[in-house]
Amino acid sequence: MIESMTGYGSGEYLDGSLRASAEIRSVNNRYAEISVKLPRQFISHELEAKEIIRKALHRGKVSANIQLERNAGSEPLAIQINAEMVTAYSAMLHQIQSLSGIQDSVKLEHLLRFSDIFSSTDEDSELQAREWSAICEALNRAIQALREMRQKEGAELVKDFRLRIENINEALTKIETLSEQTIRETREKLRMKVKEVLGDESKISRERLEMEIVLISDKLDITEECVRFRSHNKLFLEILESNDPDTGRKLNFLLQEQGREANTIASKSQNASISQMVVYLKEELERIREQVQNVQ
Repeated sequence: MIESMTGYGSGEYLDGSLRASAEIRSVNNRYAEISVKLPRQFISHELEAKEIIRKALHRGKVSANIQLERNAGSEPLAIQINAEMVTAYSAMLHQIQSLSGIQDSVKLEHLLRFSDIFSSTDEDSELQAREWSAICEALNRAIQALREMRQKEGAELVKDFRLRIENINEALTKIETLSEQTIRETREKLRMKVKEVLGDESKISRERLEMEIVLISDKLDITEECVRFRSHNKLFLEILESNDPDTGRKLNFLLQEQGREANTIASKSQNASISQMVVYLKEELERIREQVQNVQ
């Protein structure tokens, strides 16, 4: 099943006093471009979070925002005061006050500017592991919700693609019929022109005339192009049913090949009706191309 590159998903995970929540958005992009906003204490895990997303989403511009909350007072803080550092910083601030002649007193807020007055307890690593596990679970749930939305939009795209490919095949059938009619008419016109110029058809080399007619017919014949076009259409539909992660890129390549066949048919055509049908083919291909840009 194909996926659109546009979608939104959110996920939440509760673990006792911990609550992790994640929101993830994606829009179409040629490559995978992922940005993640994590709680400050988990910034070092950014690459790990990106890899979780990259395994699930192969293309698109993806942004994820993850938050972590802890109920106040539900668990003891996994930090302790470093008494030695507090004493050292307090002495240093008083010394600066004395040397500078500043009259203001040293306050608690001044000491709190030094983060190393706090140190982690043995329980800190265990708590961080729980918190990261909760974050990963919330992120995975958000990714799953995002993919469900992308798959729903992808299913709608498949319906549109099938309808347009069917329209293209019907147009090709009409073009083939018109082409056969054009070739017959051209042959007859050539015979009549030769007869009109020479007056007596018996003076014409039958073999030479047939050869000229065959050469002209070959120049006008679009059977090969129509066969290839239909082959590309068939493969297009088969790719829609595959689980290939490079579906979007393969469909883009096929559209280029279909466009080339349409151009060749147009260049061989000497029939106004066929030219109009080729314009219709190109319009349908362009509509498909616009939608394929949003396929993963």
